[in-house]
Amino acid sequence: MALEDEILAALDPDQRAVALATRGPVCVIAGAGTGKTRAITHRIAYAVAIGTMDPAKVLALTFTAKAAGEMRTRLRSLSVPTVAARTIHSAALKQLLYFWPSVFGGRTPDLVTTKTGFLTEAINRAGLSSSLRATNRELMRDIASEIEWAKVSQVAPPDFVDEISKRSQKPRVLPEQLVQIYTAYESIKKQELAIDFEDVLLLCAAMLEEERDVRERVQDQYRYFTIDEYQDISPIQQRLINAWLGTRKDICVVGDPAQTIYSFAGATPVFLNTFTQRFPEAEVIRLSTGYRSTPEITFAANALLRVGQMGQELVAQNDHGSKPTVSAYADEEAEIAGVLADITALLTAGTAPQEIAILARTNAQLKVAEKQMLKLNLPYQVRSTERFFDRKEVRDFLKEVRKASVIPAEGQGWIDELRSLAQPYLTGETIDGIAALLHLARELDSDTSFNPKTLRGYLREVEDRVQQNNPPTMPVITLATLHAAKGLEWERVFLIGASDGQLPVADAPLDEERRLFYVGITRAKADLHISYKRSPSPFLRESGLLASS
Repeated sequence: MALEDEILAALDPDQRAVALATRGPVCVIAGAGTGKTRAITHRIAYAVAIGTMDPAKVLALTFTAKAAGEMRTRLRSLSVPTVAARTIHSAALKQLLYFWPSVFGGRTPDLVTTKTGFLTEAINRAGLSSSLRATNRELMRDIASEIEWAKVSQVAPPDFVDEISKRSQKPRVLPEQLVQIYTAYESIKKQELAIDFEDVLLLCAAMLEEERDVRERVQDQYRYFTIDEYQDISPIQQRLINAWLGTRKDICVVGDPAQTIYSFAGATPVFLNTFTQRFPEAEVIRLSTGYRSTPEITFAANALLRVGQMGQELVAQNDHGSKPTVSAYADEEAEIAGVLADITALLTAGTAPQEIAILARTNAQLKVAEKQMLKLNLPYQVRSTERFFDRKEVRDFLKEVRKASVIPAEGQGWIDELRSLAQPYLTGETIDGIAALLHLARELDSDTSFNPKTLRGYLREVEDRVQQNNPPTMPVITLATLHAAKGLEWERVFLIGASDGQLPVADAPLDEERRLFYVGITRAKADLHISYKRSPSPFLRESGLLASS
């Protein structure tokens, strides 16, 4: 069988239609667990096999380093090892740094991988240190999120107050204070010759728009575009995509309107929903065959889709399983105790911890579960939307590793030295992040392709992960917010805090909260357990998991 026939043989009819649409524009609407990554990687591989695409001129873009890595792995297995599969930020950063000397001149700026230090200084410069505590991690995260939203939405400081007034969900910090901090933050970065991840997108887009020679070189390098998670594109990302694409039409976008959950970060489904207006000749293909979840879980997901008019329903292909369970508790303490008792029973019966996830709407809910898991000595790792490498304990630990890498300890292996450096951090709430970094070291040490096996070699790998925002993982139970769980899946999911007032969160846009619940229940492959305290979320009745009263 010819290679191109083998590529098509592995696909269902809808996925095959994607693969056969080798020339753009193409729009793929892909429901949760319908095999979109398989479809788009096979599309690239098929187009290369029949000579329609030059693999060296393909740019496949996605939102996380993990997803980009998965795409590269699949393409290698399909005999297409040379395709550039990157996050949008990574592709923009690579181009910006390459052309910086000729376009901007002078020293290449430092990339700010965490905003905390600059924001603390900005609060001080704005004279707000007495009213805003820079030691409050959640507050600092909120301020950073607001500035990031403004920048990717292309909102300048003078327009910030007006734009915030249009939003239904208001920030915890006064808009006038945010403007002061935003202005000071930008001034400090300019003074220190530093750029953040949002600047990377803004500067790269401006460079391509204003520098004809650069634009022509980049457009000659990349002629075929595939963009995953297109429902979560922000205005500045679309501006950059437009600059990359130019007047050409070889673009394939993939998305699901029902999974639009990042509007707080500037993401909008408008570019996916209006794709056929911009490209009237576009071929639209829908993937609706669900391969992830059992029919019982899919039934609940479809009921929610109907109520919210969120998109096409899924057709489950898997064998029947157990019906999702819903448990009511008097309070949060009882809820967590009940959930952890169920998880302990699963572990005792032989379920691998990495097959289990606890999902919640907010980080605060996860903190309660985390404390109890520490007491019970249950293995876990927190996966949140907060950048892993922004955590104070992670940054402090890596500083110690950098110092030690200059003059390694004599007579001690690098793994043992790393373990010694980690000991002071393996306490309390810092344990999961540091343990993940140690686990990464052990994985690298057993990887024959990893060289040199030294602290310096380890640091190079970690620094690369910092740029890609690709945190290490461990074979343990996952704790994640619903936002952080997007794109992931587990055999058994425990969705906690499905209570009225918590999911949906008060004052949050109801439609987006419903989409969050949809994302949560469709993470489960075989078993879905939902719990609430006191009053149930209305989404439980909408999904048919609780009888209507």
